[in-house]
Amino acid sequence: MAYEPGALEATIAAAAGGDSELFAELRASYAESVARQIDLLARARCDGNWHVAAMRLKGLAASFHSNTLLELAEQALDAAPGEPVVIRQLRTYLEEFSAG
Repeated sequence: MAYEPGALEATIAAAAGGDSELFAELRASYAESVARQIDLLARARCDGNWHVAAMRLKGLAASFHSNTLLELAEQALDAAPGEPVVIRQLRTYLEEFSAG
């Protein structure tokens, strides 16, 4: 599942209010938060830690209106801890977001 701009970029732009520096900071902060949760998912060895990280990703997705991240977070919630396909898809999403 690939990163799709749209509502996410619009949400960040609205929060930045036309300030390009603030837009860049908010975008970087979002990427950092997503990266942190992906790292926690990758290191999770129990259902509890996996679930908490997936729920945090779901919260980020809801806060920033990212349907793609929301779908990936839902996949993580349905998967077993350490599921490599989910982690790989999340990393791809983050790489594509960061490149955009």
